[in-house]
Amino acid sequence: MSITNQQVNEHAFLQMMYEDPYFPNHVLDKGTEILRRLCAQIEAEPPADLTKLYELTQRATEEFNALEAEFEAADSEIETTAREEICEEFCFIADAYGFEDADPEELTASREW
Repeated sequence: MSITNQQVNEHAFLQMMYEDPYFPNHVLDKGTEILRRLCAQIEAEPPADLTKLYELTQRATEEFNALEAEFEAADSEIETTAREEICEEFCFIADAYGFEDADPEELTASREW
């Protein structure tokens, strides 16, 4: 999965969560992979408009939904701080790929956390 966007390559996804021992690194690693895979998908097949971008971000959001059980198994959860940081990462990705007008709520509309 090669990402060519320099801004994305230099970005440390979920950094604040990695700095908090409440969040298990092995689960955060999976979250980072979800975000990087989303970037690779955007680069491989650039969305023509916001609707197409939202389709991609909804699939990634559903992958985060599935991670909730792994957070819980590690005595953690996607709580307020985590929810905000994850949503900010989706906004960062939208901006990095030229979708500055993306609605932050719509990017993760299918979230269950």
